[in-house]
Amino acid sequence: MFYESLDDIICELADTLRPPERLTVAEAAETYRYVNQQGAYVGWWDNMTAPYMVEPMNIFASREHQSMAFIGPAQSGKTDAIIVNGIAYSVKVDPMDLMVFCPTQGAARDFSMRRVDRLHRHSKDIGAVQIKSRDADNIFDKHYKTGMMLTLSYPSVTELAGRPVGRILMTDYDRMDDDIGGDGSAFDLASKRTTTFGTFAMCAAESSPSRPIIDPKWIAKTAHEAPPCTGIVGLYNRGDRRRWYWPCLECWEWFEGKFQLLTWDEKAGSNQSISETVRMACPHCGSLLHPDDRHEMQQWGMWVPDGMHVDSKGRLRGKKPRTLFASLWLRGTAAAFVTWPKLVNLYLDAKDEYDRTLSEEALKKFWNNDMGEPYVPANVEGTRTPETMMSNAADYPEGMIPPGVRFIVGTVDVQKNCFSVQITGIMPGRPFDMIPIDRFEIRKSKRLDEDGDPMPVAPASYLEDWDLITEQVMDREYPLADGSGRTMGVRFTGCDSGGKAGVTDRAYDFYRQLRAENRHGRFVLIKGANTNNAPRTAINYPDSQKKDNKSAARGDIPILFINTNMLKDSLEGRLLVVEPGKGMVHLPKWLPQRWYSEMCAEVRTDKGWMNPKKLSNEAWDLCNYAQAICICPRLLSIEKVDWDNPPAWATEWDTNALVMAPIQPDAPTRFNQRHAPTIDFAKLGEALG
Repeated sequence: MFYESLDDIICELADTLRPPERLTVAEAAETYRYVNQQGAYVGWWDNMTAPYMVEPMNIFASREHQSMAFIGPAQSGKTDAIIVNGIAYSVKVDPMDLMVFCPTQGAARDFSMRRVDRLHRHSKDIGAVQIKSRDADNIFDKHYKTGMMLTLSYPSVTELAGRPVGRILMTDYDRMDDDIGGDGSAFDLASKRTTTFGTFAMCAAESSPSRPIIDPKWIAKTAHEAPPCTGIVGLYNRGDRRRWYWPCLECWEWFEGKFQLLTWDEKAGSNQSISETVRMACPHCGSLLHPDDRHEMQQWGMWVPDGMHVDSKGRLRGKKPRTLFASLWLRGTAAAFVTWPKLVNLYLDAKDEYDRTLSEEALKKFWNNDMGEPYVPANVEGTRTPETMMSNAADYPEGMIPPGVRFIVGTVDVQKNCFSVQITGIMPGRPFDMIPIDRFEIRKSKRLDEDGDPMPVAPASYLEDWDLITEQVMDREYPLADGSGRTMGVRFTGCDSGGKAGVTDRAYDFYRQLRAENRHGRFVLIKGANTNNAPRTAINYPDSQKKDNKSAARGDIPILFINTNMLKDSLEGRLLVVEPGKGMVHLPKWLPQRWYSEMCAEVRTDKGWMNPKKLSNEAWDLCNYAQAICICPRLLSIEKVDWDNPPAWATEWDTNALVMAPIQPDAPTRFNQRHAPTIDFAKLGEALG
């Protein structure tokens, strides 16, 4: 570039020598960004149109965060706000080298011409900073008078290595490969390029989700946790997990506007006519909010990090996560450039296509692109998941016997350093119903360490640790939920006999000990059958041919062998029953999330029930043991019980042999017995005739 005078040089450098403006990214966008999108919008950038993008824009220049991930639907303005306005801010307000990564080289070329060149052309103050020489303005590199360089690229090993860059932006992240040349994800490789810039560094990615959910049976551990996915959803889970909340205009309680809150009249006619009836139901007061209300709700909206909430006065409450990674997730119902009726129309059309063709592509596109949510395939929506099970849970008292339970059984799963225990109630039915009464672990033994503290139980090593099963399971009593003070004892207890080396020996020794105490009639050891064609349940005596004392099993221990696959198929069927008295498993709300996850750890395959991810499955096994104990003909044989004339331990509470009346303070005890009156048997005989 040639200058005619010194004055021209001074004027040219004047802007460069001025101190940086004190503007946020959002303020800089309103000050310098002119949008000329013919047919859509022409005019100065207006933050009021998509107020949810103000915070993500400002995070880009924040020194409190060094990484950012934004999940959002199409038509939300995320690329314009984060990527294009990020470029404008870096060019005009706070110069720093910037790289923009697009999924492919062709996408980077298109972005350069369609986005960056138009930014320079229509936003005059920004375009004026660009150096006009040919070698400073090409498709993939832009140079500016401030010394800043803008590079447009695509993810590859060479492009993501060896160059320090303070700011990196990644658009359409889910269209990039998860692994770049075997070196890791594009985001992690890009983040390494910003490390030397300290608190000035920023690596940000935005995208609509497109990756499948890794575990459809996943259950959220926190309110804002996203399903387990790779790509942009995986990045979101790394950060502080912010969600966009807005207030109900009737009750002024804040909530996240999920698609599930939309309601419409399915009898209105065509899909378009139906969509025009859409309203959003407030989850707090039930008010039906009109689509026209959304604009005002948006102006009051705010981003809420995981672990926090908004009170009725619009104030954030709770503890904000401390992290250098900011992550945000916007639902499609809040996208500024699509209406609720349009969303409903798209959904109904996609659902109609699925009903006609069984193709899920339209539904997947709707949830990924229009709603900004990971897609759950239709073929897993009907399967047993922790969330669906929890949605069917009802209010039952914790640790108490609810009405209808005739008796309870205890089941024990032996772990390395604990006994996992479940108490299950049995109700009348054809087949019988089941309901968990209690679930706990026995972790501390009566053995003490050098400091006098209880040591962990060691089922494979110490026989005395097994005595805890007698005390805390077999002899346990639970109060009836009728306020009478009466209790019910455990009818029968079953325990698995396998596991870590040594467990089987101790299990057999424990049974022999119970037999010596004449208490073995209410206890059985359990083991899975070795063949697929084995009966559902059978009592056998392992190693019955061995008579030497060195053998753990000498043919003297009865073992309940169960056909695991057959019984688990039955248990799976029970979990689908919703009618009491038909084999239903009643699910209490007090059960922890972990219990529901354990119930869904195994899957049915051609080879039988498997636990491919080696997840905790204790609840699943404990329920199965309880079912086996009940149906075994040589144990409780419940399937043959006449519920109109049951055994004494399975009758109604008032006559049930397992129900104990509360002990009165002045009632005689084994240490304070009152002498019974003397009976004259001669007079009694005369009275009886």
